Amino acid sequence: MMSSCWRKKTTALLTTAGLVLILAAPGRTEDKKGGAMSIADGKQVSLEYTLTLEDKSKVDSNVGKDPLVFTQGAHEIIPGLEKQLAGLKVGDSKRIEVPPEEGYGRVDPERKQEIDKNRIPEGARKVGAKLTGQGPGGQPIFAQVAEVKENTVVLDLNHPLAGKKLIFDVKVLKVEDTDEKKVEIPATPEEKPTTKPTK
Repeated sequence: MMSSCWRKKTTALLTTAGLVLILAAPGRTEDKKGGAMSIADGKQVSLEYTLTLEDKSKVDSNVGKDPLVFTQGAHEIIPGLEKQLAGLKVGDSKRIEVPPEEGYGRVDPERKQEIDKNRIPEGARKVGAKLTGQGPGGQPIFAQVAEVKENTVVLDLNHPLAGKKLIFDVKVLKVEDTDEKKVEIPATPEEKPTTKPTK
């Protein structure tokens, strides 16, 4: 048991040094019952995945690379994937099929825009060419050239994966709490540092 004197000296030393203690369990991946923690809202999740389409073509994969890290329930990933990840635990693998409505939406025929050909790079003035840009709020915009006319180009602004069923093969690598509390240890009145502030 720490003596009162030792505790006071330690408190004064930490305060003089301007230290802030962070009380958290950043590596805690077990629940109160001693089992692996499940994916639930507010948990930070590290995920390995491979994304394919119904024709078995591979769209993306992070296998062998950095994991996808996100907070469950914060809408940082597409809703259909987030919903079906709930309840999985570290080490679990699952194939998740996401319909267009819960992925990038259905193809909207109204999301086409005709613009002056001079606004499109010369090398992209062909059907099927893919373009990226930014919207008014800085959000990414994906476009594909749908038609090339004499003086204009018709752009399809639907997401490239709109209208497609997405098939994710996932493996849960880590599930952690994200709660963290910062606690500053105050000095007692008689132990406040006497150093003068610097200019």
